[in-house]
Amino acid sequence: MKDRTGESVSVTLNTGRPIGAYAVHVDGGAAVGRADFVDPLDGGAVGEGVGDDGGVGHDRIFFHTEVDDAYGGRGLAGILVREALADSIRRNIVVVPVCPVFAAHLEKHGDEYVAAGGAFRQPTKDDIAQVTQAVREHRATSQQVERPSE
Repeated sequence: MKDRTGESVSVTLNTGRPIGAYAVHVDGGAAVGRADFVDPLDGGAVGEGVGDDGGVGHDRIFFHTEVDDAYGGRGLAGILVREALADSIRRNIVVVPVCPVFAAHLEKHGDEYVAAGGAFRQPTKDDIAQVTQAVREHRATSQQVERPSE
């Protein structure tokens, strides 16, 4: 796929815990943007847990999307959203749009997304609490890694 400037763009999935992300790369380089999410599952890796029966699987709470300012205006956030939503359809994942970018996209294109086989629902207080907890865990883990050993 290409961005608005015609450069090649790819999107990868990082299934880390407690926070996963779709990352956008320009011309095969390092990630220049990401869409962060939490999969509120008990155990398993992010993205696991969808049954083989073709039914709707678990929820995925998208809570933050950003693109490096140097790459602004190239349509990369839109590419991230569309690719994450397409992957959610393939994996039978219910999208929960806490992130304003995802919420705005689904507000405008939600009927098309559902017609293509997608499912989404509005976030609840419990969803926000799960995101808050995941961010705290992520920060605590990051701080432990960054601390020098004594």
